[in-house]
Amino acid sequence: MARITASVYTSHVPAIGAAMDLGKTQEDYWKPLFAGYEFSRQWMKDNKPDVIFLVFNDHATAFSLEMIPTFAIGTAAEYQPADEGWGPRPVPKVVGHPELASHIAQSVIQQDFDLTLVNRMDVDHGLTVPLSLMCGEKDPKEGAWPCPVIPFAVNVVQYPVPSGQRCFNLGRAIRKAVESYDEDLNVHIWGTGGMSHQLQGARAGLINADWDNRFLDRLIAEPAELAKVPHIEYVREAGSEGIELVMWLIARGAMADVNGEGPPPKVAHRFFHVPASNTAVGHLILEEST
Repeated sequence: MARITASVYTSHVPAIGAAMDLGKTQEDYWKPLFAGYEFSRQWMKDNKPDVIFLVFNDHATAFSLEMIPTFAIGTAAEYQPADEGWGPRPVPKVVGHPELASHIAQSVIQQDFDLTLVNRMDVDHGLTVPLSLMCGEKDPKEGAWPCPVIPFAVNVVQYPVPSGQRCFNLGRAIRKAVESYDEDLNVHIWGTGGMSHQLQGARAGLINADWDNRFLDRLIAEPAELAKVPHIEYVREAGSEGIELVMWLIARGAMADVNGEGPPPKVAHRFFHVPASNTAVGHLILEEST
């Protein structure tokens, strides 16, 4: 059967992608941030999955305010980098895994989660920046991402957005779906977005490093309790865009320990840095314990 062997968590700040694309990663401002992902890039080479299930949010590129699905799974064979107003990022297209994606959709819907099926979609920085951080710079003419990717978009842009508990439970359903797939595949699940940041209003520029680090602590040690945190706490403590962190709970909910099926995962890597543009950057790699 297919199996989830690790979960990865990372912010997806658009300025990070721009720094990579413009060759600024070794500038004084950016160098400490990219140093925090050096371990991760080697880890990816040493632990290359067969498929990445990547949870992200679209930033009004694939979906506009005219239509916003709460949960949308990409079932296409490939996805092009989106033009977010200054041209598409110079990164490879994303190759999908339609067979596994369709199987997950079937299983998760039968577990009473309503998903939107997306057979055509361009993917923005929410998906491509995490791939760049974990896999390094890729020339679209010469390189490719290391494996197929299943995009899973979550609405954290327009209220009402799904609760942390709903996301956590969805992660459990995704694990069940993956494990019922007949092919022997090594799957990683990634939760992206956040950490604390606010892009507008009187609190624009807000970063709450203490709250962010407590979130990381609890994500590791007490995810079921963390899932109960209400929306208002995210907004109050982590800013209006801090709500993106509920997407990390999908990835955490897909780990074996939350269903009592194994010991807590191993923390392979943890990193936190402020600021990146106007955002706190958090990063975790959790491996299933064997």
